[in-house]
Amino acid sequence: MRAHDTLHSLLLACVTDMGLALPDKLTIEPPKDERHGDLATNVAMVLAKQAGRPPRELAQALADAIAARSTDIARVDIAGPGFLNVTFTPAFWQATVAQALAAEAAYGRTDTGQGRRVQVEYVSANPTGPLHIGHGRGAAVGDSLARVLRAAGYDTQTEYYINDAGRQMLILGQSVWYRMQALLGREVPEPGDYYRGDYIIDIARELLEEKGRPFFEAASEDQAVDACREKAMADILAGIRKDLEDFGVEHQVWFSERSLLERGAVDRAFERMRARGLAYDQDGAFWFRSTQYADDKDRVLRKSDGLLTYFASDIAYHDDKYERGFDMVVDIWGADHHGYVPRMKAAVQALGRGADDLQVILVQLVNLLRGGEQVAMSTRAGEFETLADVVREVGADAARFMFLSRKSDSPLDFDLELVKQQSMDNPVYYVQYAHARIHSILRKAAERGVDAGEPSAAALAPLAAAEDLRLAKLVEQFPDTVAAAAANLAPHHVSHYLMTLAGALHSYYHSTRILGEAPEVERARLLLLGAVAQVLSGGLGLLGVSAPRSM
Repeated sequence: MRAHDTLHSLLLACVTDMGLALPDKLTIEPPKDERHGDLATNVAMVLAKQAGRPPRELAQALADAIAARSTDIARVDIAGPGFLNVTFTPAFWQATVAQALAAEAAYGRTDTGQGRRVQVEYVSANPTGPLHIGHGRGAAVGDSLARVLRAAGYDTQTEYYINDAGRQMLILGQSVWYRMQALLGREVPEPGDYYRGDYIIDIARELLEEKGRPFFEAASEDQAVDACREKAMADILAGIRKDLEDFGVEHQVWFSERSLLERGAVDRAFERMRARGLAYDQDGAFWFRSTQYADDKDRVLRKSDGLLTYFASDIAYHDDKYERGFDMVVDIWGADHHGYVPRMKAAVQALGRGADDLQVILVQLVNLLRGGEQVAMSTRAGEFETLADVVREVGADAARFMFLSRKSDSPLDFDLELVKQQSMDNPVYYVQYAHARIHSILRKAAERGVDAGEPSAAALAPLAAAEDLRLAKLVEQFPDTVAAAAANLAPHHVSHYLMTLAGALHSYYHSTRILGEAPEVERARLLLLGAVAQVLSGGLGLLGVSAPRSM
């Protein structure tokens, strides 16, 4: 049992013996200063009124009761108005190392999700051009979140929504057709709104070779634009799939927007809303009564000309998700969609679901720099660094770790030159090198014929120095970190934890003798390092980053 759970169980037992109940405002957390113990709790202060006793007096009674109940607690100190500062025995932390080694790769996994079905939808970029670095951040967040949720016991599926219907696809087809006509030797006016990247010219040239000049010379404009759109969409989507694969990102389902219309899913969703009194016809249009959910006005779903709004397709798509049996849906959107979140939550409720059944993670765009100078990015203008180019230049590991190094809704500066550095200033190198450093030590030990042996209580007993115990305590925090990252839908918790653990390992390496110590101490420290390496590898795996054994 982990430290937090151990203390909570002890408090519950002690408070129950006193005829009291644990209060809702109970907190158990590490103190700001580690010299004040391993965990601190406000139990005496929030329980004093119920107990009818002064907080410090109650704190002393609880401290005595805890000490009498458990051999895992070394001491309980009373601080300030009645805080309890609890210090666990070295044996407790040594047992954590044994537990981690025994669990092997499964260490850190929890069952907090209890098998709840969750769908995570991310990237879902319009297939109108290559993925750029902003899409890469969303891809890293989504893929890592899915890994974290699975590790926390959720039944998780990943999905990409293909926007293969609507105005953007028409513009894409017209853009290729404009370039095609130039290849056919025709002079036509430049469209006011089209995609200008060189990839559009490449698609037009390839399509002309595939179908031949006679096809386009005889085709109507609608036929030509349709052919251009289908070719462009297929080629761009294939490129997106390849870029994500190279980035280590998986989507189990690729869902077509067009299929919603073909299956009548939009009309079914509309009827469900109408039956609940949340949709109506007016002025030839079909409306969602979103003012029922504090929206400033009702929203049009089908316009008077019969065309659907984007919102209509999104409602039908989410209705389809819940029809597939998901308990919770997580959408990862760009931060510019923040105003759309309340409206989408309202729609989900109109479909008969709870507002919390939809969770939206907003991802800020990335400021891409090269040596401190900003790189311009505009898909329509054709001026952007593609995700594929960035991955080729800095590697998938470095890009993913950097994308996950901060909370997703915080701005991120990504300097290509800095990320390529093989130095301790590079966060991913800092963590990966900690893992490689441990394996270097383990290899040297093996060369000397040193075998750490089994992680028994006796074998781990020499881990009594403050430096040893600090590493053991960090190892113990890994399952809680995974659970917190899942609960908060925040994979950056894992990257922050890994930076802390790597920093502690590097400090330990420089301050603590390992090889050449007394044999029993040497073996115990090798076991400890094995547990740290295992956690580093597991944590990096949750981020989709490799854990090299040599660098």
